[in-house]
Amino acid sequence: MRYGYYGFWDSTYLLVIIGAVICMIASARVKSTFHKYSRYRSMSNLTGAQAAERILHASGIYDVTVRHVSGSLTDHYDPRNKTLNLSDSVYGSSSVAAVGVAAHECGHAIQHQKNYAPLSIRSAIVPVANFGSKLAWPLILIGLIFSSRMGSNLIMLGIICFSLAVIFQLVTLPVEFNASARAMRILGNTGILGPEELRKTRKVLSAAALTYVASAAAGILQLLRLILLFGGRRDNR
Repeated sequence: MRYGYYGFWDSTYLLVIIGAVICMIASARVKSTFHKYSRYRSMSNLTGAQAAERILHASGIYDVTVRHVSGSLTDHYDPRNKTLNLSDSVYGSSSVAAVGVAAHECGHAIQHQKNYAPLSIRSAIVPVANFGSKLAWPLILIGLIFSSRMGSNLIMLGIICFSLAVIFQLVTLPVEFNASARAMRILGNTGILGPEELRKTRKVLSAAALTYVASAAAGILQLLRLILLFGGRRDNR
């Protein structure tokens, strides 16, 4: 099958559009879900920062610093300097949504402490994935200039580089799912949240997990598009 151009329209752009729509829907859902459950204050009245400290200490982790960072839902754990960074809407909030997000980031700190294999793999491929994602499009664009075998080889190399970023996104999925599972388990075991509060928190973390699924799906669709375009170019040589 050939995938042609119609004016400035490439039919494989449909794959990109589908990926973009999936990401937009996932992003809108996590924001709306977090906002909804941010209105429910936890019975423990612990803020996200306080809950994080309690979870870390309950897990025997005392060398991770909980910090406040600006932004909304910019929360992340940095294994390089062992800092757990909580955003404006999480650090000082005592909502079940904020506590759930803080616990999720603690899940990453616990993964780091226990040398969780997928996290170690993801950390190891970060430099390669970043390098590949930066190099992919320049290689593809340069390859399009040439009609020779060298051009095709450059395009193929660009596709391989892009696939490294997709692999990183796929490896991220079990890391994020496991962090959420750890968060739910420890929130229940420590009594920080009650059963009904846990149900609400699970919805927040599930919505957040969908953003990673959407990102991986969009990456796969873009990779498929590149493969289809390259196959058509190769057939026309």
